[in-house]
Amino acid sequence: MNLKGIIAISGRPGLFKVVAQGKNNVIVESMIDKKRFPAYASEKISTLEDISIFTYEDDVKLTEVLKSMYDKNEGKEGLNHKEDIKVLEKELKNHLPNYDQERVYPSDIRKMFQWYNLLQKADLLKPTEEEAPIEEEKSVKEASSKKEESKKKTASATSKTPSKSAKPASVKKAAPVKTGSSRGK
Repeated sequence: MNLKGIIAISGRPGLFKVVAQGKNNVIVESMIDKKRFPAYASEKISTLEDISIFTYEDDVKLTEVLKSMYDKNEGKEGLNHKEDIKVLEKELKNHLPNYDQERVYPSDIRKMFQWYNLLQKADLLKPTEEEAPIEEEKSVKEASSKKEESKKKTASATSKTPSKSAKPASVKKAAPVKTGSSRGK
C-alpha cells in the first residue's frame, strides 16, 4: 500500500495527490475529477499516513484500517459512503471493533468509506511487493548496526591518544561609530 503523497484538505471533498511544490503552496490533483489547483499553507492539510482513528485503547492508524477493509473486501469496492449511517457503523465495527463511538463522528465514518473507495479505484491499496522484504531488511540492518556500534565502543576504549579540543578564538567587536544629529544642519 503506497499512500505517500496522498492528502486530505479540510473543507474540500475527497482526496488529493500532491503533484508539485511551489514557493508557498502545494499543487494538488483531485482524485475525484482530476482537476489541479494550489493548496496554500492557510488550509488544513493532512497526509493519510498521519491520520489516526480513536479507539478505547490506543489510536489506530488509518492505513491499518484501510488495509483491513481491503483484505475483508478481497480488493473489491466497499460500501458507498452515502449508505445509512447505521449500516456504515456496523461495517466499521467489523474492521475496527473497539473504535470510540463518542469521538468518531458519523461524518468521519462516511469520509473513511469514501476514501477507501477512491483509493481502491486508483489501485493504491494493493500491497506493494516491497512491504514484506522491508521488514526483513530492517532486522538485518538493526543487527549489523548493533555490531558496528559495539566495534566503535571497543575501538574508542582501546585508543590511547587523548583527543584535543580546540578553543575558539576570541573575536573583538568593533565599537559603534558615533554620528552627529542631522537636525538643525
